[in-house]
Amino acid sequence: MAPKIKIYSGRSSAYLADKIAKAYGTELGKVTVMKFADGEFQPCFEENIRGTDVFIIQSTFAPAENILELLMLIDAARRASARSIVAVIPYFGYARQDRKDKPRVSIASKLIANLLSASGVNRVITLDLHADQIQGFFDVPVDHLFASSVFIPYLKSLHLPKLTFASPDTGGTRRAGSYAKFFETDFVICYKQRTKPNEVGTMALVGDVKGKDVCILDDIIDTGGTLCLAANIIKENGANSVRALVTHPLLSRDAYENIDKSSLDEVVVTDTIPLCKEKKSDKIHVVTTADLFAKVIERLKKKESIAALFKF
Repeated sequence: MAPKIKIYSGRSSAYLADKIAKAYGTELGKVTVMKFADGEFQPCFEENIRGTDVFIIQSTFAPAENILELLMLIDAARRASARSIVAVIPYFGYARQDRKDKPRVSIASKLIANLLSASGVNRVITLDLHADQIQGFFDVPVDHLFASSVFIPYLKSLHLPKLTFASPDTGGTRRAGSYAKFFETDFVICYKQRTKPNEVGTMALVGDVKGKDVCILDDIIDTGGTLCLAANIIKENGANSVRALVTHPLLSRDAYENIDKSSLDEVVVTDTIPLCKEKKSDKIHVVTTADLFAKVIERLKKKESIAALFKF
């Protein structure tokens, strides 16, 4: 008899975990979080998980308390004798700190990987890591999923006549090249230089976009500065339309306002991070990743290939 699978969630990703559980065909497990007067908290599984395969869903965007809650849930599951513990991290926070880009700084993504391993996790599932090499920071299996499986069907539904892809920086050329190869079209590059974090100094466009329907691809949109500047430059160079496909919508500071004022016709994001309830933009369209994560959980249960989901 196959071990039972139970799906749980931390507080930051309950909205997505509920959709994943429904897509998988089950109900979300019961977790409570007791808060103490001094700010400490204690998550607790409110049902027996002995001998079960536990999937804990939690994105690790700010505040850092989300990371701690995930670690505590993993530790609680281990101490409750779960058969295996899989951390489903739709958005892996601190992934931009994947190397020492200046002296005397932490490699935070490696530190988070160490903490997850130390807490007792057996496997990690995540989506569109900022850098592929982060998979090597873990000593447990990592299933690295790609948002292309939800973006490509959406793009096909638009029937854009002169589709061209763009990377907002040189680091994203591989992603843009992959989409361009799949759709048998061209891609362009926006070359940028930063003066400081979250602020672009200069940007130049490499490639022809005149009369094209351009899709800018990126894994994260934070303040939107880079993306909006790239869109403006692309439109100034004669593009017919400019839209962005971005996996993780951090949308910090004036991101919503920047998007509304930019030349972007549309920004398509996933639901790995919830949008701000107080701020809205008619240009932002959300596509869900729930079915994707549910399929991956099902394939893990049946011991089937996950790579087969991403023939792209």
